[in-house]
Amino acid sequence: MPKNPIFVGLDTPDIARAEALGRAVGPHVGGLKLGLEFFMANGPEGIRRMGKLGLPLFLDVKLHDIPNTVAGALKSLSVLDVAIVNVHAGGGLEMMKAARDACRPGTKLIAVTVLTSLDEADLSAMGVFGDPGAQVHRLAVLTREAGLDGVVCSAHEVARLKAEWPGGLFVVPGIRPAGADIGDQKRVMTPREALDAGAGVLVIGRPITGAADPAAAAEAIAASL
Repeated sequence: MPKNPIFVGLDTPDIARAEALGRAVGPHVGGLKLGLEFFMANGPEGIRRMGKLGLPLFLDVKLHDIPNTVAGALKSLSVLDVAIVNVHAGGGLEMMKAARDACRPGTKLIAVTVLTSLDEADLSAMGVFGDPGAQVHRLAVLTREAGLDGVVCSAHEVARLKAEWPGGLFVVPGIRPAGADIGDQKRVMTPREALDAGAGVLVIGRPITGAADPAAAAEAIAASL
């Protein structure tokens, strides 16, 4: 993975805007995250176009289906040169094993544990009781057993996971500089705090892409690390 841990979340269907943002922040970040909004609008060709910017790409599609379907999806995605791709750990052990076997060699395969937009009340409503950290831990243990490279988790859980899985890749969204609007995120932390806790990749979207000067915002966050 790149030395700069910042991956900017370009969650837009507008490829021209994504390219412009990618060029602007490129000198100050380690990679770009392209999510469902982008992929559904632009497909594999959009990923190839963004790859021409020369930055590692995290394809954030969060696959979650029966093992055969997820394996087939990853085989289809294997034509794309991306640094990271993800599935949902909630799909279970066999699904993650199938994903691992189908993933493109050289691409880091990680699993989403508990979305950073969810808190204890949200999980309770879905029949998952207790602290979100406990559920994150259960899913991370399952992910490691499946042979994946790491997980997506909030910064609040990463220190414990890092201690138990020293070689794991911990991708942390919900990153907000001090004083920033947290939006729809509920389990957040500053970039420096998350890095100190053990994060390997910091996914930062709106604090950079929504800034009046995205390049300056990215540069300031990188300087804080």
